[in-house]
Amino acid sequence: MVVLASASPRRRELLARLTHDFIVRPSDMEEVTQKKRPFAAAVDLARQKARNVAASFPDCLVIGCDTVVFCGGRILGKPRDKAQAEEYLALLCGRKHLVYTGVCLIKGGREETAYARAEVRLRKMSPEEIKQYVNGGSPMDKAGAYGVQDGVVQTFAGEYENIMGLPLETLAGMRLWKER
Repeated sequence: MVVLASASPRRRELLARLTHDFIVRPSDMEEVTQKKRPFAAAVDLARQKARNVAASFPDCLVIGCDTVVFCGGRILGKPRDKAQAEEYLALLCGRKHLVYTGVCLIKGGREETAYARAEVRLRKMSPEEIKQYVNGGSPMDKAGAYGVQDGVVQTFAGEYENIMGLPLETLAGMRLWKER
């Protein structure tokens, strides 16, 4: 059995492309890391989530994931409120930035981590467009305050599913996934 340690409907949808034999048990931990490098922060948070859930499922393959956006020397997670979502989008619109998703697999005391990286450029949006997008509610549970599936991305290089929050190519290549 596979356990997805995430409440994200997008991760659930993506994982269903690889297997239907999984359950969802979101981690209840607070998302805090001291890591300063974006890939390390994403992996650290994914590891924390996986460990939190694996304690209750020692014989299952547990998948923990976390996505961060990196722009202008800042790591952007999920916005805490609408004002921060607008701030994030104003920073990102029209600029290239990086999206990292960390993945941690745990099974039977064994642990494996990996991450995927994508380069993204959002289309330019006016302050009014940003406000409308934020008021629509979509960005509030997404790193960087946007969803790649929402039509705000102008260009990207890298795995689309990474930008959505679960890099399927990366996951499928991990040893513990192959051994499941």
